[in-house]
Amino acid sequence: MRKLIALLLTFVIAFGLIGNFDAFAEAEELYFTILHTNDEHSALVPSPLVDYHPEQDNPSLGGFARLAQAVADIRTAKAEEGEPVLLLSGGDYLGGSPFAWLALNGLAPELSLMQEIGYDAVVIGNHEYDYGPEVLAQYLKAAGYPEANARTALLASNTLPPAGHPLNDVGIQKTFVQELENGIKVGYFGLIGEDAISVAPLAEPVEFADQTETAREAVAELEAQGVDVIVAITHSGEDEDVILAQEVPGIDVIVGGHSHTLLSEPIIEGETIIVQAGELLREMGYLELAYNPSTGTVRIRNQETGSPHSLPLGHHVGEHPEIGARVAEYTAHLNALIAEMSNGRFQDISETVVWSDFEVNNRPRLQESPFGNFVTDAMRLVAEEATGEQVHLAFQANGVIRGRIQPGSMPWSREQVAFFDLADLVGLGSGPDGTAGYPMVSVYFTGEELRRIFEVQVLLAELMGDTYFLQMSGGRIQYDPGRAVLLTVPFLDIPVPTTRAVSSAELYVGDGIQDSEEFVAIEKGDEALYHVVTDYYIAAFLPMVGDMLPSLELILKDKAGNPIDDLDDAIIYRDGSELKVWQAVLEFAAAQPLDDQGNPRIPEYYAATADRLIEEHLMPLWIWLIIALVLLVALIWLLVRLIRRRRRQKHLFA
Repeated sequence: MRKLIALLLTFVIAFGLIGNFDAFAEAEELYFTILHTNDEHSALVPSPLVDYHPEQDNPSLGGFARLAQAVADIRTAKAEEGEPVLLLSGGDYLGGSPFAWLALNGLAPELSLMQEIGYDAVVIGNHEYDYGPEVLAQYLKAAGYPEANARTALLASNTLPPAGHPLNDVGIQKTFVQELENGIKVGYFGLIGEDAISVAPLAEPVEFADQTETAREAVAELEAQGVDVIVAITHSGEDEDVILAQEVPGIDVIVGGHSHTLLSEPIIEGETIIVQAGELLREMGYLELAYNPSTGTVRIRNQETGSPHSLPLGHHVGEHPEIGARVAEYTAHLNALIAEMSNGRFQDISETVVWSDFEVNNRPRLQESPFGNFVTDAMRLVAEEATGEQVHLAFQANGVIRGRIQPGSMPWSREQVAFFDLADLVGLGSGPDGTAGYPMVSVYFTGEELRRIFEVQVLLAELMGDTYFLQMSGGRIQYDPGRAVLLTVPFLDIPVPTTRAVSSAELYVGDGIQDSEEFVAIEKGDEALYHVVTDYYIAAFLPMVGDMLPSLELILKDKAGNPIDDLDDAIIYRDGSELKVWQAVLEFAAAQPLDDQGNPRIPEYYAATADRLIEEHLMPLWIWLIIALVLLVALIWLLVRLIRRRRRQKHLFA
């Protein structure tokens, strides 16, 4: 009897344990939270800055002071529950806004502030190379590296600086292991992806290893160190992140960047959680996680806690006073730099430079845009003034036109456009002089070469996307993008261009902005020289197309028609300094016609496009090829029939 009772008790206990297995599993889970940002692009202050007000509610988003306050509040709340909070960046914290210019003056505001805010780890993205790897090394040293790794780990697992390069001396890490307060051991590695590498032309001589193979090696290394959770911090874009998760098992979380994607909820690929938080600190990613030591799995908790996956960094967040004070210090440095570079014409990033009662858009993609017209008009007309020579055409790529003019919308800012908000759109790059902004260059092409540039204009956009679409001032073309490529060679994936995408090309011969119908045709074979202005980067890139496609050869020439061997000789100087694209745009804006209140105001002309780049859709060239082939086959068939008939006739009369 006792044995029977004991047996029954054993079954009861056993089934009871099985029934409560989930409860035990849940009880032993360890919680932690990942806060994440990416593509901060030197957004130290909220944007649009013109609408920002420190005390009154306003629609501006971002800024490091708001970020710091949000992080501090969350960490305080989570600390009361014993839950660790991680803060990670998916890269491109440098580049974009005028604050990035301070990197050329020996300062590192972004990464220094990120350390103070409490970032655990960051990855190096493509825009960290905007000023070249030597400047990046100086920037990282200014931010305190390699010693600063003790505060914020600097990850770049597939980055390979050459021997002797200063980037080898700043403590870049392949992997990083961190033990959290609750005992979870987190292992990190960082990657820059293929697409990001492709748009980092100034990264040379730095090379990059294959990201997939690097990830496999990093996962194996971290697993050998006994980590519980593996986090990949990538600057690759969501598409490459998904592929990475498919090809490399063992990654629990991918914190991404580069594509500026705001994921409303994570992508789940296999057992990997993929997140990304937009751009410019407008949002902060918020990922609540649970780690199960028994199963080694990580799951998302946001749904059960009711927490969103991203938090807007608006006025309601408040501002961290210490970080706000540090931002003010860097703002003072930037104001001094602007005053110096503009010879006192502009002195404060918050000052209003122009008024507008409409947005000047940089969309649609892969087409002429109003802001593209504004930028290229500025380049053409300011260059004319600086060189004293007529400029026939100006070109600029969409990739360096970073947004739209967005006038203020608040009572204190209505219709105003601030220096910072406008410079933020056109301030990328630097020149050979080491100062901020791409310089403008002055070159000459024949009329025949202009027609080739127009073909390149269509071809690059068709093959490489919106980044390479060229906006234009001083001309008008009609083109069919569907005719840019005749066919793609099978297996080799090599496109065969037609050089027949542009059906007509005209030059504007009127005065000022392109607002009349004064045009003349640019004829094929025209050997006359025409004055063209673009930025240093585009001027260096265009002849490369001719190197690959001889039918589109372009030779940069001076006013006398002599080839330019050194592009530095074509840079436009004013008062002994390089004339930058951003300076041309800001000065052009400030010189707009005055309104009734005496303020420069953007004319209605820029509210819409102006039929400079007219897209048309003609019969595809491959159809003509098919027609020609059919006609050829028909002709051969007729000839064969004719020959046979004659032979029969000869046979009959033989």
